[in-house]
This record gives sequence, C-alpha cells and structure tokens, in this order.
Amino acid sequence: MGQSLSNVLLHIIFSTKNRQLFIDDDIIPELYAYIISISASKGSYAHKIGGMSDHIHLLITLPRILSICDLLEELKKNSSKWIKLKGKKYKNFAWQKGYGVFSVSESQHNAVAKYIMNQREHHKTKSFQDEYREFLKLNKIPFDEKYIWE
Repeated sequence: MGQSLSNVLLHIIFSTKNRQLFIDDDIIPELYAYIISISASKGSYAHKIGGMSDHIHLLITLPRILSICDLLEELKKNSSKWIKLKGKKYKNFAWQKGYGVFSVSESQHNAVAKYIMNQREHHKTKSFQDEYREFLKLNKIPFDEKYIWE
C-alpha cells in the first residue's frame, strides 16, 4: 500500500470551566469560525459546531498524523487565548480540563450533525450534565462522578 489514508470522524464535547455561561450570542459566530480555522490549520475538518453557553460540540475529522489529545490541546488552548482578548466580560474565560470524544461512523454523520445543530432545542429538556452522562453510558465509558466535572 503506497498511501496512508484515513477517515476518522469524532464527536467532541467540552465545557467552560465550572460550566460558566461564557459562550453568548455575541461571541458564537466568531468563536466557531476561529475554532474552524484552528482545526483547518492542523489538517482537520470541522463538519459541524454547536453548543450552549456552557459547552460546545464538534463533529470533526481527526487527521492521521495528529493524536486526539494534541488536537484538543490546540483547539482549547488557542480558542481560550483568543476569547480572552474579546473584551472585559471574557477575561476570566477558560475551558474545563477534560473532554469527551466519541467515534462516529460515516453512516451516522448526518444524525450527529443534526444533533449538534439542534442543541438549543435539545437543552430545553435536558441539562448538559445529564446529556454528558448519557453519552458516557451509551458509549460504555466508565466514569467517576466526582471527577468528570473538574
């Protein structure tokens, strides 16, 4: 085989530190565009971005030459630095330490994209914490309640 090829789709979820309500309508378009540009600079493609004022969802490709943790470090570190420059109300902005990453088959691409785009509707009936616990259980990821919200 002469080429190394991949198509790894990921659904990534991470929140603001202490789930503070920083991601408001004033910053969303620019923040999402900035995250897309960071992603592209690393050879990744952000298919969809959505979320709420305390967390974000991404449907993204993982480039074959980058690890998940390296991609997340770049996305979170650079977007955090950028948002702090957007005004006084964002000066204390930070992302939570952890994140959730879930593999997505190509056949589920559209369903996950739709889910991400309908976050506002979805969270009328379910909290972020309940949503996240559900993802962990659905994907059979063991977790300790004491540590997942740090």
